[in-house]
Amino acid sequence: MSVPRLVVAAPSSGSGKTTVATGLMAAFAARGLAVSPHKVGPDYIDPGYHALATGRTGRNLDAYLCGPELVAPLFLHGARGCDLAVVEGVMGLYDGAAGEGELASTAHVAKLLGAPVVLVVDASSQSRSVAALVHGFASWDPEVRIGGVILNKVGSDRHEALLREALDASGVPVLGVLRRAPQVDTPSRHLGLVPVAERRSAAVGAVAAMAAQVARGCDLDALEALARGAGAVPGGAAPWTPGSPVDRPTRPAGERAPVVAVAGGPAFSFSYAEHTELLAAAGAEVVTFDPLHDERLPEGTAGLVVGGGFPEVYAGELSANEPLRGEIAELARGGAPVAAECAGLLYLCRELDGRPMCGVLDATARMTERLTLGYRDAVAVGDSVLAAAGTRMRGHEFHRTLVEPGAGAAPAWGLPAPARRVEGFVQQGVHASYLHTHWASEPGVARRFVERCRTS
Repeated sequence: MSVPRLVVAAPSSGSGKTTVATGLMAAFAARGLAVSPHKVGPDYIDPGYHALATGRTGRNLDAYLCGPELVAPLFLHGARGCDLAVVEGVMGLYDGAAGEGELASTAHVAKLLGAPVVLVVDASSQSRSVAALVHGFASWDPEVRIGGVILNKVGSDRHEALLREALDASGVPVLGVLRRAPQVDTPSRHLGLVPVAERRSAAVGAVAAMAAQVARGCDLDALEALARGAGAVPGGAAPWTPGSPVDRPTRPAGERAPVVAVAGGPAFSFSYAEHTELLAAAGAEVVTFDPLHDERLPEGTAGLVVGGGFPEVYAGELSANEPLRGEIAELARGGAPVAAECAGLLYLCRELDGRPMCGVLDATARMTERLTLGYRDAVAVGDSVLAAAGTRMRGHEFHRTLVEPGAGAAPAWGLPAPARRVEGFVQQGVHASYLHTHWASEPGVARRFVERCRTS
């Protein structure tokens, strides 16, 4: 299959990838194109801005969590019916999973997609040296095609002229020049950008500013032509599918699909779109609710999924919603399936930063100064509503909190070397863990969860 596509990368974090990628998405969408937005790596926040820019769901492409073999199928799934796709990279172009070579790097994903790369360079403190930098990145891996460069944070017309002159002999065309523009900045805090769900009106303005800056400073015609020259996705990949109707368990006539309540809203904004698609494909009726405001679980809730987010920011409001906390505790005591990741784990604890939470787990949680970050290989220690004992999955940790104890009598996961520890909690129908996982890598997780909802 052939989908016009670009990968937006940079030599390092902080170069302006998100501004350029999001601005490109919005600028192309403003031209009337259906734009498919993607993000390399596990990050949940950037896809929220991408969705604002395009009006389509932002999707992740993570070769570590899902395996390299799923990158192209997941890309094609997200890009169905689109005119063009823009993929925002992660970290520096060649930075991948620690100790794993190129695995999960932007360069790796670009090669898996056969996509040209647009390199965003922070030119604020250089002139002629930019040519050496671009040459090095363009020649490092001959399988990675640098199709052009966008110069960011350029100070003046004179500065731009020096940069263009230096790059003339590099063979890499300049496809855009962006001046310093503080108005497109987005606020950050302890885990990165503030999510769209917490600042929607301000985020809309930020995305509009990004689009205006990119449209003003970039050659959109040349960038679109570069994307259209990408050719077919390598390997004859077919689009991923969450399942077909024949995969769904049959239900007796008149029996309602089990309702799976999925936490959303500002406190729980981290989720991969494929999770709800897999749940629906497995036969569930997926209903989203907001623990900050909804005092009741959705009617008929048979199972609960609480993903990631920032409950520590909203601990007061979450704690104040006593009716909902009580319903969740009662649901868990009754043995209903409950899957909680990271923020969900904190919410199920007895307390968070001294404030009462759901009390499903006999554990306390608190904010710390220490950042826990990285990919993890995980093995299910015992049977749970998500996985049979011995099931292997890959996950990602990203938090500044501490749960004590870190594991229950029946842990959720065993983490082999170098971590060599167990973590998380399995009790009755509850599976709670710090690990973010991508269920597309193991579709049986969703099927198992929905079947437990049906029979519990």
